[in-house]
Amino acid sequence: MTVRIYDSKQQAIVDLRPIRPGEVSMYVCGPTVQSSPHIGHVRSAVAYDVWRRWLEHRGNRVTFVRNVTDIDDKVLVNAVDEPWWALAYRIELEFTAAYRAVGVLAPTYEPRATASVPEMHALIALLIERGHAYPALDGSADVYFDVRSWPRYGALTRQSIDRMEPAADADPRGKRDPRDFALWKARKRDEPASASWESPWGTGRPGWHIECSAMARKYLGDAFDIHGGGLDLRFPHHENELAQSTAAGLGFASVWSHNGLVNVDGEKMSKSLGNSIFAADLLASVRPIVARYFLVASHYRSTIDLRTAGGSLEGGSLAEAEAAFGRIESMLERARRVGELPERTVPDAFGAAMDDDLSTPQAVAALHETTRAANAALDAGDEAAALARAGEAIAMLRVLGLDPADAVWHSGSSGTSGAEQSAALASLVETLLAERRQARAAKDFAASDRIRDALAAAGILVEDGRDTTTWSIA
Repeated sequence: MTVRIYDSKQQAIVDLRPIRPGEVSMYVCGPTVQSSPHIGHVRSAVAYDVWRRWLEHRGNRVTFVRNVTDIDDKVLVNAVDEPWWALAYRIELEFTAAYRAVGVLAPTYEPRATASVPEMHALIALLIERGHAYPALDGSADVYFDVRSWPRYGALTRQSIDRMEPAADADPRGKRDPRDFALWKARKRDEPASASWESPWGTGRPGWHIECSAMARKYLGDAFDIHGGGLDLRFPHHENELAQSTAAGLGFASVWSHNGLVNVDGEKMSKSLGNSIFAADLLASVRPIVARYFLVASHYRSTIDLRTAGGSLEGGSLAEAEAAFGRIESMLERARRVGELPERTVPDAFGAAMDDDLSTPQAVAALHETTRAANAALDAGDEAAALARAGEAIAMLRVLGLDPADAVWHSGSSGTSGAEQSAALASLVETLLAERRQARAAKDFAASDRIRDALAAAGILVEDGRDTTTWSIA
């Protein structure tokens, strides 16, 4: 029962050999809380949630860390009508609510970048001491990683330094090489004082990449088993994480794992195309358990193509997912009318698929084959066989986080109180209403109507008054 996983660095499927037998340490890059979560964020969270569940099913104790980047250039730029930290927290609540809605388990630790600044200082100082980082040449408080000081730079994505684009995260005047990336960024005059910290190199804030290296080290130690994240993070973010961590003498991640992205009707999601599917849109169009089924049914490393019905999410891929999952639910309802479902283990075919780099398409195929066998047994009046097959189906659904009887699908959250659920819902709705007000102010009435309609589809009534907008649950 050896679990095998694709290592992006080796570009091969390898046996997962935990540093400590029976324990798996995972670090997954979480959201930069600058704007509302979209389906790609949800897809990544679900992918690593299934990894975590399967590793635990195989008897491992999993320490799962998913960070929150709550200080970043984009956070500061997007904080127009509120303090940057208020925007960051509001958006963080949106992400939390979206993750909970699709049954993603809470991480073991969920550190915010702003709570680990001393650890970032320590790592930067170590890099300077080892000759791999330097204060800016122009006398500012910037500190850069010297990419040419580290011969293995480019190892993750197998690129030559000379073929890389310059790092666009800071003014190149202070750099030895345009590709050097910022570890510490001097405070700019137009940035709020609250977005900066004192450091040995001057007042400023952390660069994007140093945050994850410091937090992974703080919560998992100098070496850990799996580093995960979206495919779009391989370069420059993960490449830079690998370089700065190993240059500092850390073992860092044994395996690098990357989940695939999400296309819409064959095209990459982008603001310019206007085809972004936000988590609120997804959850307003289909039951959360079906949204999770849709995401789980594809291999985590593949690109998912979400097909719409003429732009409507209520048709196309999600309608097919609703029908497919409905067949499983119908079988379970039939079986429960016959008797109590026994506790069973997952079938061998399911286990073999999951052990093989989390091959959920084959695992879901085994689930549907078991569903057909249970229905056939029910049709033939073989109650014992039907209940046995239904018990196996439940065992598979639990591993995938898709058990219809799980309280998460009935309470709307994973073990939270009614007050917490109400707060999460209010945060989501207020965020959408704020976006709607901005759209109306910009005379983008199509966007305004889209948000209103999405809320209406979810049972939220919006009423515009002279100076305020109110909402209520229908």
